Amino acid sequence: MNVDEMVKGVHDTLAAKRVYGDPIERDGVVVVPAAVLRGGGGGGSDERSNGGGGFGLQARPVGAYVIQNGSVRFEPTVDVTRIAVAALAALTLIAYLWRPRR
Repeated sequence: MNVDEMVKGVHDTLAAKRVYGDPIERDGVVVVPAAVLRGGGGGGSDERSNGGGGFGLQARPVGAYVIQNGSVRFEPTVDVTRIAVAALAALTLIAYLWRPRR
């Protein structure tokens, strides 16, 4: 794979279709799911022209656009796992800072 092919692959991966899912329609209401994408890549070679490259992508849902009766509103998702991890980290930090000193 050359650099041009890799760049095209990255471009195709980060297309709007990955951020906004297919609209879902039911009973006159249209829901368009939305996500946030993060990516990064890199590559290199040595003096013998041995080289390589790679790309990583992370996607997570952030909500959905709801279209109803001619108006649009955004409904954010609630990521319970992220909330739980943040709460656990905060409690751990508080317990560490308030521990008895010897």
